[in-house]
Formats: sequence, structure tokens, C-alpha cells
Amino acid sequence: MSRKIEDLHPKLQELANEFLKTCIAQNFPVTIYFTFRSNAEQDALYAQGRTMPGSIVTNARGGESYHNYSLAFDSAPLNDDLTIDWNTVAKYKIMGKIGQSVGLEWGGGWKFKDMPHFQYTFGLSIEELKSGKKPK
Repeated sequence: MSRKIEDLHPKLQELANEFLKTCIAQNFPVTIYFTFRSNAEQDALYAQGRTMPGSIVTNARGGESYHNYSLAFDSAPLNDDLTIDWNTVAKYKIMGKIGQSVGLEWGGGWKFKDMPHFQYTFGLSIEELKSGKKPK
């Protein structure tokens, strides 16, 4: 699994950097901790809480996540000591609003809430991406 913004589609790199700059300008420290994931890495996450120990963190199998196409990243707010704050929903909501303000889709607004998740899909569905369609 990658943490590198450079592993994202160039347009999403631009938006991710704008997101980070906006967070800094608002004195709201965050980190991007996942960008691209291979299908095998996605399958391993999908198994978590199902056939492997841990909590369920995704409903997407390999090839069914925008992470698999370099079109998504996961981010988290930081505490004052720069550790990740995994639990303060209010911070995730602030982070979500910042992401949306720069043009990102935020997973915190979905039925299956994915508070750390941001994506830019170019209007392409997972089925279109799976069939080989590429964002421009």
C-alpha cells in the first residue's frame, strides 16, 4: 500500500496537495496514509473482519475500490503531538468539509461511512474502470 501522493492520478495529486495546503492554512493538521492499493492489498483489507481478524473496514474487493485505480486516498486528522486521531468524529467532519471545498468526494457522506476516504472519479464507475476505461 502506498502513502505517496505521487502514486495518485495527476489531477488527484493536484487536489490532494490543495487539500493539504488548505488544512495547513486552517491550522488543522492531517496526514494522508493510503493512496494506491493493489488488488491483492484490497482483497486483504476486505478479508479483515470477515475471514481474518479485525474490524470490517471496506466493502470493496480488489478491483472494486477507486484506490485500485489511483483515484482515492485516505486521510486522518492529527492530534497536537502529531499522532493520528482515529476517533474524533467532529475532526473527520471538518476534514471532510475541507476536502469537499477543494473538489473531492468524501466517504463520510455515504451510507457505509468511510470518514477517512476521499476520491476523484472523473465521473467513471468502477465497472467502467474494470473494463479498461481511463480517466482523462
